[in-house]
Amino acid sequence: MSDVLRSVRLRGSVFFHVSCRDQWSAKAPHSSEMAPAVMPGAEHVIEYHLFVKGQGWLSVEGEPPLHLGEGDIVMLPHGDAHVLSSAPGLPPTDSDGEWLFRVRDNPKPIPVTYRGHMFEPGSLLPPEDASAIIVCGFIACDLRPFNPLINALPRLLHLPAEGVGAWVAPMLEQAASESVERRAGGAALLQRVSEMVFVDGARRYLDPLPPQAQGWLGALRDRQIGRAITLMHGAPDEPWTLEALGRHVGLSRSALHERFVALTGMAPMQYLANWRMQCGARLLREGRSGVAAIALEVGYDSEAAFSRAFKRATGLPPGTWRRAQQQSPELST
Repeated sequence: MSDVLRSVRLRGSVFFHVSCRDQWSAKAPHSSEMAPAVMPGAEHVIEYHLFVKGQGWLSVEGEPPLHLGEGDIVMLPHGDAHVLSSAPGLPPTDSDGEWLFRVRDNPKPIPVTYRGHMFEPGSLLPPEDASAIIVCGFIACDLRPFNPLINALPRLLHLPAEGVGAWVAPMLEQAASESVERRAGGAALLQRVSEMVFVDGARRYLDPLPPQAQGWLGALRDRQIGRAITLMHGAPDEPWTLEALGRHVGLSRSALHERFVALTGMAPMQYLANWRMQCGARLLREGRSGVAAIALEVGYDSEAAFSRAFKRATGLPPGTWRRAQQQSPELST
């Protein structure tokens, strides 16, 4: 998991400080619609909410309403549209979607108030007058060439207050408070805390999974398949074969293939090819090595072979992809 988290460029921001009173209801569109306003240049955006005070409900189509209490955090790893409200079923307050673009360059977090049917961007109730206070943040990450973690997470990741790391809520509140007060370094603190919240949430989802859990996270917990994944991640330049991996993890090539496919939905060599593309993308983005050197570093015998595989995975040749990454807009913090 650490390998994936390092390679997919987590970038976080606490964006809204929301105060509510009376009956209230707020709708958030799919994160793909919000991304250009809240985190320009992001390929995928995960939204999360921390209830600093009070309680409320979160509704996502196809899922039962989720009750959230003080100190609870909820994440939406797939970016689903959702409604936050004081009670299930309340129609959301109408708001001009363009307001997000009008305020995106404002200092963060941006204050917002919901009172009954009133929507008041730019204002914040005194804490004693608010029935609910919510900190809303976003975490951006890359989906391509390969990010197995996002698909492995549920649509809703609920972290009840009693299950959240003791440091999480106080740090989020402190980060939001420092930014409201415009203290030096507040924006950077918000960014780092948001990233830590996501990592903590993913770990807490992984920890209680049963041994027979399916998917990529289940594969990590399988002693032999998890070991095979660790080997491929640790040395993508090795000329791995099913036989070689099987010898290292104590499985025959057929048993390794069958169990790997059953858990991850893909063959071991397909997984290795995908991981090599992700490693190559990171090296292209972060380093200055030429494409030929990167090809060798991720296990390809030639620049041409790597370039063909990379274009299949991303739609762009390595050099073009690197230039596009360098020209993408900076993400808001």
